[in-house]
Amino acid sequence: MRHLTLLILTIISLQAAAQKKIVWFDAGLKAQYGAAGFYNAAVGSSDNFDYTISKGFSYGAKLGINKNFNGLSLEVMRSTAEQAFDPAGTNPLAHTVDWSSTDVYALFRNAQNLGYFEIGPKVSFINKVSNQVGDAKSETTSKFNENVFSGVVGFGANVMGNEGSFSGILGLRFEYGITDFNKEADPSNLTTAPLGDATIYADGYKKSNIAFAGVVFELNWGIGYYGKAQCGKRSKFIMF
Repeated sequence: MRHLTLLILTIISLQAAAQKKIVWFDAGLKAQYGAAGFYNAAVGSSDNFDYTISKGFSYGAKLGINKNFNGLSLEVMRSTAEQAFDPAGTNPLAHTVDWSSTDVYALFRNAQNLGYFEIGPKVSFINKVSNQVGDAKSETTSKFNENVFSGVVGFGANVMGNEGSFSGILGLRFEYGITDFNKEADPSNLTTAPLGDATIYADGYKKSNIAFAGVVFELNWGIGYYGKAQCGKRSKFIMF
């Protein structure tokens, strides 16, 4: 009986060793929520606007292409966000800028010991922007750039399942815009974005940088991997 057990274990070990994992794939559904908005130094120094904490929400999907503990996470997210301002100085009305976008991420991810770290770029394709002053709301998409590039960094851990076929991942993500949210078509004729008020640029033009800091949750499924037979046979795709 002991010899039979050893034989079975040897066969299983040989079968596992017969395939060398080259690259493996996973896919997931994602959602994130947290503090969002933009920062403009000219608005920040204005006596007529007070920044308030605003919010943003995104949802979408990802595809992971991995080798060992490192990989590339490609994500597409649908996002909405806003930046609100309280009345201040001679300004009697609250002001809110809200926008929606389609965000595409390409992130390097290192995942091991049930945790992960990610870093990389994001491009936001701006779909619509609106400005609301008091109760009056108007679309102002034409005053803003069609796309904005941001830097992204995040980290987190598995909170359910495992790193194989299925897992639930909870983390924190931080994003900051590198390119200008405003559209400054002619520097000699300063745009009134983001607030429709050119007087904020009395000391010179300042760009608006989109930002986000919040929680991200991911439901992740392993798809499979390409395995290379150590005996010299062709590589093939193997489902998890």
